[in-house]
Amino acid sequence: MKTFSEQDKQFMRRAIELASFAEQEGEVPVGAVLVKEGKIIAEGWNRSIGDNDATAHAEIQVLRKAGQELENYRLLDTTLYVTLEPCPMCAGALLHSRVKRIVYGAPDLKAGAAGTVLDLFDSQAAYHYAVVEAGLLETECREQLQAFFKRRRKEKKAEKQQKKLGQSPG
Repeated sequence: MKTFSEQDKQFMRRAIELASFAEQEGEVPVGAVLVKEGKIIAEGWNRSIGDNDATAHAEIQVLRKAGQELENYRLLDTTLYVTLEPCPMCAGALLHSRVKRIVYGAPDLKAGAAGTVLDLFDSQAAYHYAVVEAGLLETECREQLQAFFKRRRKEKKAEKQQKKLGQSPG
């Protein structure tokens, strides 16, 4: 199993904190930070619902901000820390932007594109190769997501019960 540095853990803890901002906004709690030379250059969290934008995943938010910050879409020699394994859209964007290293917490069993469901980073079609490291603070990342979905299912069930009883929620 990969041993991560204390600095890696610090950056992932920040991503977990950012994921909680997404949750507060009713979004799936995924957070991400992009680091260059030991400094955070961009942060983001899921905003798809709030922005009415299917592409507003945490990773895409970070890539957009970092591109503006560095005045270049090529984010050479950077590391992305993200609480959930990137989906195919995000994996493609990370490859296109030339992020050197991707570190994620929890695997995405439905749409993970960094080795769980498919691996775009190891594809012959990839024109850039990134180092992918999985499992940093995996338990914390997974528990944050599981708690969110458990609460959401409970809320949906309560809404259905209220509708069944002919009451309006809230």
